Amino acid sequence: MTSNPFERNSLLASLLYPPRPAGGDNALRGLLGLGAAPRPPLGNSLLGLLPVTADQYLRGILAREAVDVGLHSPVYQVQNALLPALNAWAGQWLMGVSPSGSFSKGTANKSGTDIDLFVSLRDDTPETLAEIYNKLDLRMKELGYVTRLQNVSIGITVAGQKVDLVPAKRQNLLTLDHSLYLRKAGTWRKTNVNTHAHLVQGCGRLEEIKILKLWRDQKGLEFPSFYIELTVINALGTGVFASPYGAVADNVLTVMRYLRDSFSTARVLDPANGNNVISDDLSAAEKYSIRAAAVAALAATRWDGIVV
Repeated sequence: MTSNPFERNSLLASLLYPPRPAGGDNALRGLLGLGAAPRPPLGNSLLGLLPVTADQYLRGILAREAVDVGLHSPVYQVQNALLPALNAWAGQWLMGVSPSGSFSKGTANKSGTDIDLFVSLRDDTPETLAEIYNKLDLRMKELGYVTRLQNVSIGITVAGQKVDLVPAKRQNLLTLDHSLYLRKAGTWRKTNVNTHAHLVQGCGRLEEIKILKLWRDQKGLEFPSFYIELTVINALGTGVFASPYGAVADNVLTVMRYLRDSFSTARVLDPANGNNVISDDLSAAEKYSIRAAAVAALAATRWDGIVV
């Protein structure tokens, strides 16, 4: 049994929380040789009468970070605000503009997620992908936006909302596959954002993914969202050998152990195109920073030392 009491939270849940044994939790832990119990993650609720479990603490954070994705939500307000400009820019070549990324997958957090708008252009658009990307950047600047050039997207701020515009050229009319420009490498990638959305939506790990994204943001890590989503799915597994669904605190710790032990050398492929190696999107130094942050998380004795 590990000497870190924090990593034993599956077992300790039955010892730390109601029904409480006579003589207190530490009395029973002493009989089992487990040592003194760590303090509850956020102190106590209900005027100190009931402790807060790890799952309750994390789900409280998720409730705070819940994102409105309805028709009157910020994502659609931003889309409607930008649509006239994008129509004027692309003209006849525009296939459509739609929310993508975390909003389409159900993994968005209120405090740390940009609004992704996928700008789909026809396959016979005459410009190259690099020209499309650079011309969209120029057009946004002409409209008064300060742009942030990212790997596949162009970041702007609209009415206080951070927005990532992802221009892409559809491969043909018979498929939803698109080609994206990779600015950092000066090349392109074929992928399918619909395939990504369906995979993540149905994975059963949305709570864990959102907690990992918050952890990334709060620790200032370079860790692309889709890479996080695939990493969580890989760490928790599927089928008979999958980690239990719904055990959010235990599962987050399982992901942290995966980040510590296996992440740096794991080869992660794009489920929409096996030729895309998602794990190549981070350098060895960036992966080391993620591993170091996971080691620190596993050494914490309270959940508010990991994510708040």
